[in-house]
Amino acid sequence: MKVKQFTFNPFQENTFLIWDETKECLIIDPGCYEKNEKEILKNFIEENRLKPVKLINTHCHIDHIFGNKFSIESWNIDLYMNKLDLILLKDSENIASAYGFKHYEPSPNPKHLIDEGDQIEFGNSILDIIFTPGHAPGHICLLSKLDNFIISGDVLFNGSIGRTDLPGGDFDTLIQSIQNKLMSLDEETIVYCGHGPSTTIGKEKQSNPFLR
Repeated sequence: MKVKQFTFNPFQENTFLIWDETKECLIIDPGCYEKNEKEILKNFIEENRLKPVKLINTHCHIDHIFGNKFSIESWNIDLYMNKLDLILLKDSENIASAYGFKHYEPSPNPKHLIDEGDQIEFGNSILDIIFTPGHAPGHICLLSKLDNFIISGDVLFNGSIGRTDLPGGDFDTLIQSIQNKLMSLDEETIVYCGHGPSTTIGKEKQSNPFLR
């Protein structure tokens, strides 16, 4: 599988495309808000002849869903997410307004609800769903066992962890998610984070100050 990272919107959120040799592609956490950001995403997909087949939200904080409507309508794809984040999705218009985003296009509802143990299939590839609440109530991560990487959303960062002061956040729950679900992975596993640079499980085991 190949992974492409884009950094969008004032929150500097990381949007990901994942595809394999079939060119079938996942869009994960589309944070594209401005018109030029949407064009960047669309141009890359067209130039590389990718075929988006599914949209995945690791969680539904506003910076990760700005481009949901655009993605769904541009490629006629369904949204997949965990049911516990529906409350955030449904309140997203109010949240966007509170942050001063006047041109937010409200996200459509999901067609598929996913949870721990489910799998996302596309092309010849499979990603395993890991339920990792704490930053958001319905947060999930996506693990590729074959290619040894995980899309961690806002659970684990390079040298840090997700904030827990937003509605639905809980510090103890987040630490349990990281320790029980992520730190047991192979130390060489690449962690693609929702903000900032990527890292590895081994690096965070050794040096993340929140996990000591």
